[in-house]
Amino acid sequence: MRAPQQERSRATQQRLLEATVECLVEHGWSGATTTVIAERAGVSRGAQLHHYPTRAALVLAAVEHLAERRATEIRAEGGLLDATAGDRVDQVIDMLAAAFTGPLFVAALEVWMAARTDAELRAALVPLEARVGREMHRLAVDLLGADESRPGVRESVQATLDLLRGLGVANLLSDDSHRRHQLLTVWKRQLATVIGAA
Repeated sequence: MRAPQQERSRATQQRLLEATVECLVEHGWSGATTTVIAERAGVSRGAQLHHYPTRAALVLAAVEHLAERRATEIRAEGGLLDATAGDRVDQVIDMLAAAFTGPLFVAALEVWMAARTDAELRAALVPLEARVGREMHRLAVDLLGADESRPGVRESVQATLDLLRGLGVANLLSDDSHRRHQLLTVWKRQLATVIGAA
């Protein structure tokens, strides 16, 4: 039996979103054209235009979709953590660090760099990134079991995310895992003290 039109449409969108991220990672912004993306997804150019009439719409939808998927994966991984473990902060930071060194982060950086000089793309990306940033902050607070009513906790959680983002950028051109591990070892102890997990 043929799948209903809505299911086929959803499957086409899914293939386009996944292909977009793959192309951004593999080819960068300049090489991730809608033609290349449609070909990677195995859909016609017309189908791609039907679902996402512009390159910016397609790329932003892909970034949003995969940010949501990664947040869901992190929540699921967080559910497996031992809530009483003394090294919970270590485990949570390691999980979050993986989010800032994976393919989604690389794809997002390609889009951020393009948005720097593309006013239309920047106007659409800024509110999306603000929402994704807020959701990532809430997720980190939940996973850490942090009480943001305590002085310095909110800022320390945000500093953690900013640190992880910066370390992710540093890792782009060469394997920076040794330095990242050293910095995060020190930061984990400081964060645990601030949030009262030490």
